[in-house]
Amino acid sequence: MTAIANRFLNTCFVILFILSVTVTACSNGEDDEPTPVLDAPLLVGSIPVDGATDLSEGNLTITLTFDQNVTSPSSTHSQVTITDATVTSVTASLTQVTIKATGLEKGSTYQLVVPKGVVLGPTKVAAAEIIISFSIQEEVQTAITTSLAIDNPSQQAQNLYDFLLENYGQKVLSGTMANVNWNTNEAEWVKLQTGKYPAIATFDYVHLPYSPANWIDYSNTAIQEDWWNNNGLISIGWHWIVPTAEGATDYTYKPEETTFKASNVTIDGTWENDLVKADLKKAADYLKLLQAKNIPVIWRPLHEAAGNIYEFSGGSAWFWWGNNGAKAYKDLWIYMFDYFKTQGLNNLIWVWTTQTKDREFYPGDNYVDIIGRDIYNNSNALDIADEFASIQESYPTKMVTLSECGNAANILAQWNAGAQWSYFMPWYDYERTDDLNESDFNETNHEYADASWWTDAFNHSDVITRDQMPSLK
Repeated sequence: MTAIANRFLNTCFVILFILSVTVTACSNGEDDEPTPVLDAPLLVGSIPVDGATDLSEGNLTITLTFDQNVTSPSSTHSQVTITDATVTSVTASLTQVTIKATGLEKGSTYQLVVPKGVVLGPTKVAAAEIIISFSIQEEVQTAITTSLAIDNPSQQAQNLYDFLLENYGQKVLSGTMANVNWNTNEAEWVKLQTGKYPAIATFDYVHLPYSPANWIDYSNTAIQEDWWNNNGLISIGWHWIVPTAEGATDYTYKPEETTFKASNVTIDGTWENDLVKADLKKAADYLKLLQAKNIPVIWRPLHEAAGNIYEFSGGSAWFWWGNNGAKAYKDLWIYMFDYFKTQGLNNLIWVWTTQTKDREFYPGDNYVDIIGRDIYNNSNALDIADEFASIQESYPTKMVTLSECGNAANILAQWNAGAQWSYFMPWYDYERTDDLNESDFNETNHEYADASWWTDAFNHSDVITRDQMPSLK
């Protein structure tokens, strides 16, 4: 074969090869397109938004949402910063990047910086640098009101309130609950275990329908007079029991055991209205006996109204007075307040008990002097201190008190953690203190606050006992 022929064949082979490659490249069909290269991920939203204000202190979760699925290499996470705070984690899932941080303080402004390269799109194209600014709410400045809710308070009531206010945040008063209603058995037990009486003795009008009787008579105020004359303070609550039905002689405070409706209390002509008028008259007459002796009363009715309805789905009110909702409850509170006002009662300091998520149940600043909180089965002092701070922030013009407690962290631990209550009061142990003459009265264990708990409390220099009380007469 000649050289010319060889060159001709080689040229043909090259042409055929090129044609073959070209046909193969197009064999997927003329409608196919090359895989596009995506642009860099674009931020389309954030929680909190840039410029957000009044965020909560402490820990914060920030969510960044992009216009496409994203990833975030773990090697880049250390590059994410928040001014004067600590980034604890960075995670990516689908279109979102979640950043968690801690150490954010009240009144401070922060800037989150996510550098370029931390967030990548599906084709590894990096999102641009992201900067988001936000601020934490200012620390609430408390300005506790110096006047009582009642008009023209008695001198002793004002003296008592002034004393509580003077010591608020500086010292905490100790208190005990009567065993059921009308005694100082718990205070005597504390005295036996520690050598000192608590500053406050609390009583209960729970058996109001039965008084006076040979086993309960609220007109006998000798025990309160004795306590007051020894510079102790008097507190009274009211587990208000009502008939199980109209005309019934069985009583209860449980909503599931009665047809009594708080929503009917302020409606003239209802049996609920008639009953409440009679009960308020009776309670007012008993309170007037203390007023006549110049004894002020820390008055805590209608407590824990919201029960646990805000704690979880299916939660409910524990007492009839909260069972028909916030409006009915507030109407009842104000109805009582106004009725006592018409009766000339001016020796009461009104305490309302919060469940911490029940602002709509609050009767209002004009009808409340002190905010109470009842805490049980919580040994975490920091957690309790957080509750105190949250309540104080919600009610900055009111003193806050631990109106009931049981199996709670030691008062010293609570106080040092920042829970600076006005006063505290463990609940009673019926079996331990029902009879001062039984042998088990001398034992040191207790259902809610044993002898060691009380010893720890009274060893705290900021806890006020009865022997440290001045005369407030």
